[in-house]
Amino acid sequence: MDNQTAIDFELYDRVRPIRWDGQALHLLDQRVLPFREEQVVCTDSDAVAHAITELVVRGAPAIGISAAYGVVLAANAVEAANGDSALKALEPAMQRLHDARPTAVNLAWALNRMGDTLHGAGADWREQLVAMADRIAKDDLLANRRMGVLGAQMMRPGTRVLTHCNTGSLATAGFGTALGVIRAGCAMGRIDKVYAGETRPWLQGARLTVWELAQDGLNPTLIADSAAAHLMKTGGVDWVVAGADRICANGDTANKIGTYSLAIAAKHHGIGFMVVAPASTVDMNTPNGDAIEIEERVPTELLSVGSVRTAAEGVAAWNPVFDVTPAELITAIVTEKGVVHAPSVATMRELFPQDV
Repeated sequence: MDNQTAIDFELYDRVRPIRWDGQALHLLDQRVLPFREEQVVCTDSDAVAHAITELVVRGAPAIGISAAYGVVLAANAVEAANGDSALKALEPAMQRLHDARPTAVNLAWALNRMGDTLHGAGADWREQLVAMADRIAKDDLLANRRMGVLGAQMMRPGTRVLTHCNTGSLATAGFGTALGVIRAGCAMGRIDKVYAGETRPWLQGARLTVWELAQDGLNPTLIADSAAAHLMKTGGVDWVVAGADRICANGDTANKIGTYSLAIAAKHHGIGFMVVAPASTVDMNTPNGDAIEIEERVPTELLSVGSVRTAAEGVAAWNPVFDVTPAELITAIVTEKGVVHAPSVATMRELFPQDV
């Protein structure tokens, strides 16, 4: 795309959450950002699965990449003459990785690609696994940069955007999905103002998104989640830009809890609502949002901020991690394959004619 040559991607992409050194997987611990930058080093697949479950690494693409390298680590404990034998031996470890987070389809997608690599592989099956994990990470970065330009091109100069959760370099191989659009929009001179919702209860917006943008020299404004509708009413937002952990065949999307509320408010105020995610997030085998398993986490995450309890003892809490935004509330879905305008079964099939 011609516009890509005008963007200095490195200038707007300084954070890397995942590093493979050939022996171990190094993950930037997102639980302690922005106050400390610490690495969690995983030397076996169960450590990777634990890191995914405990939100050391988060964001659908980053989870998929981490799981791919988790399979590489699991291979260290396997002796097999060929790929098919290795796959059988690796199945328990791959299942544990799969079960670490159920909603993000990228996790299963990455594991399927790793499994497919082993089918028919010869004695070099280990090398092929490493090559596939590297490719998954590289392809994600390239996809994010393309999506960034595609999404930014939909915006006029002077645009003000609101984003939710964290969809940047920390959630991907680099540059980000929704945050990639924001980075590209700022680089192209189309975005003047960026608002980030705090994103309770894990505060990914407050802890991660504004920190990331600050690293790139951008100046985001943090708002309380409950201030978003008021910001829209007062004319402060032109687009809401969000990510997705799963996109269904009809265009329904699952994303961090609170996304649905933003989509409703955006529709009411006539504001564009953009979902940005790689094609690996599209699941044409899931017909609609009702078929998505919504992960629930422990109530204690909602009863405290960090380690400080904010609710009385004995109080119950309900803590779903994701919600589903119906396709009719979405203006456009941006993927590296192109843009789906007014998503529906028909428009999704135009870009994804078969299962991806």
